[in-house]
Parts: sequence; structure tokens; C-alpha cells
Amino acid sequence: MIRVLIADDHHVVRRGLLFFLKTQKDIEVVGEAKNGVEAVLLVENLQPDIVLMDLVMPEMDGIQATKKIKAKWPNVAVLMLTSFSDKDHVLPAIEAGAAGYQLKDIEPDDLVNSIRRIMNGENIMHPVATSQLEERKKEEKNLPHIKSPLTPREQDVLAELTKGKSNREIASSLFVTEKTVKTHISNIFTKLEVQDRTQAALYAVKHNLTEGSGIN
Repeated sequence: MIRVLIADDHHVVRRGLLFFLKTQKDIEVVGEAKNGVEAVLLVENLQPDIVLMDLVMPEMDGIQATKKIKAKWPNVAVLMLTSFSDKDHVLPAIEAGAAGYQLKDIEPDDLVNSIRRIMNGENIMHPVATSQLEERKKEEKNLPHIKSPLTPREQDVLAELTKGKSNREIASSLFVTEKTVKTHISNIFTKLEVQDRTQAALYAVKHNLTEGSGIN
């Protein structure tokens, strides 16, 4: 079962999500929070797999709540579910550690699919979030390369990861096994001092490491 916590300050939204998710045989809603403070407390008490997190909430917003959750419980994934699509919300949410970013007009079946894919370790971004990241890449394209702490092959894996590819797709692109990819990703997280794929991708964008090592 995928254990889900819903965090949203609108009762109607929480009820709607609860009603639909309860129909899924592999998903269990373990709790509801009406603000970021409650969300953090419930994550500590309930240890869900995934938090469906609203962005704008009283007392503590979704970005601050996500930062606190990822700092203390890095294995808990956060899927932002919001009405905001501007970069002032999208990029801070991703930088906070969100594994996914979806808008509230998402089709119910697509939301469930996003939850399942995040549970499998993927990062799921609405096209608007992806475009914001691409825009960030363009803005920082001319930044000078830094000396990377990664090996050439790790740089190649990181470059593929920033394109949103799964471990299987990375393995196919680089002609290695999925096990090898997992090992490289673990090393990347350790060396870059990041907690997940999203933060690693942001590091690559910020430091102009999105093209790989250039070594075949």
C-alpha cells in the first residue's frame, strides 16, 4: 500500500482527494492536514510514503513544510498539488525537494499515476514546471563550468537524470545495467550532498553540468 498524507487548507479539496483516493486498492490515505505545521507533525507521527502538498496555506506554506520534511525525513516524497504555475512558486518548490509538481486541474487518473510513479522513485513534473526548469537552464547556460567532484561516468548519469529519465532509460542510453546506474546515482547524491533526483538535477543546472562529460 502507498501511504498518502493530504495537506491542503481547503476542506472541499481534501474531501475530494480523499473520496477519490479511497477507491484505489493500492493507496491508503493515512491523514489530513490543513496547514504546513500540521503536515510536518503528521509526517512525524504517521510516516507516510507521499505527501500531497498544497503551496499556499496558513501558518506554514507548502514550501517551508517541504523543506522541514525533506530535512528530517528524506525518504518521504512530496508531490506539490497547486493552482500556481509561475516560476516564483515552481522553482522554490522544486528546490525545497518536491519530487513532483502538478496543477489542481489534473485528471484524477493522472494524479494516481503520478503518485505511483513517484513511489517508484521517479520525478513527475507538470509541463509548466518542466518549462520553468528549461528556462532556468537557458538563463544559466553561460555560467562557467566548475570543477566537478563527479567522475566522467557519474557526470553522464547526472546529465541523463536532468532530462527526467528513469534508471532504466539511463541504463539504455549509456549501455550499462540498471544496477550500475543505481550505484552511480547513490555516489552522486553523496558527493553533491543532495537527497534526491530533483535536487541533483538542480545542482547540475546551477553548475552547468547538464551536458555530461563529453567522453564516449
